[in-house]
Amino acid sequence: MVQGGNKVEIKVGLALGSGAARGWSHIGIINGLSELGIEPDIVSGSSIGALVGAAYAADKLELLQNWTCSLSWKEIIRFLDPSLLGGGLIQGDRLTDFISWYVKDLDFEGLRRQLGVVATDLETGREIWFRQGPVMEAVRASISLPGLFTPLQHQGRWLVDGGLANPVPVSLCRAMGADIVIAVNLNGDILGKHLRNGTGSRHKADDDAGGELENDLWGRITGQLMSGLSARKQELKTRLLGESRSVPGLYEVLASSINIMQDRITRSRMAGDPPEVILTPRLSKLGLMEFDEAEMAIEEGSREVKRMRPALDRLFDR
Repeated sequence: MVQGGNKVEIKVGLALGSGAARGWSHIGIINGLSELGIEPDIVSGSSIGALVGAAYAADKLELLQNWTCSLSWKEIIRFLDPSLLGGGLIQGDRLTDFISWYVKDLDFEGLRRQLGVVATDLETGREIWFRQGPVMEAVRASISLPGLFTPLQHQGRWLVDGGLANPVPVSLCRAMGADIVIAVNLNGDILGKHLRNGTGSRHKADDDAGGELENDLWGRITGQLMSGLSARKQELKTRLLGESRSVPGLYEVLASSINIMQDRITRSRMAGDPPEVILTPRLSKLGLMEFDEAEMAIEEGSREVKRMRPALDRLFDR
């Protein structure tokens, strides 16, 4: 990118943070930046940020946006392959096949933009940077949310979600040569919101359903997982969702714990290596698994760019 009229080449980095379904807002942010004439040269991503970043680097962002906006919870469930014995509730093979369709068999070296992906070594806790090799393998490792998706074995190591070690990978952008970094933090306004709101879903319980799971996406997914288990079905359901709205279930505890952890890590890492601009979409009402609410997330991403335009204009001397 050329800055002002001085023809000084500067490399702009975009660090896309983790946050499950809230990550669809990355699409709106990238579109909003493009409208301002800001086209990042370098993209780093953690978890859902890795998926959106890979689509962007492969020039498949519009295709991904069209697909996300057409998603229904039934379509999401078709991507889930239950696995109660593999280190996570979902094996992830169907999701891997889907990611492969989007990025084909691309390697990092064949992408239009520089891409870096973060995963976490389950044994050592160290962050692992992917900058070469198959893009699909890196993304699958980075989205392996503990307890939900099974870990990925790579070169003798078990890898899990990149957000455990580096939720907003500013450091990776800098290591790849970015002169300035725009960071997207998806966890800035969610700490504690998940528990205070009961299930964390924007949907209300369907009181007319009479004993059915709550009318949120995770409830539907859990119902699908439990539908094939005749023995101890009710006990398993109670453990996952909790005895009532006032008692957190397994998923609620897991999601809230990850929120707390990622918020603390993000604050610490950004204090030591601050980006030039931080974009923080206001997504506290969106649950971690509400992937069928892409339009809302994308719109909020666009709004955040507009809110932060003065800072972006100052950054690029406009």
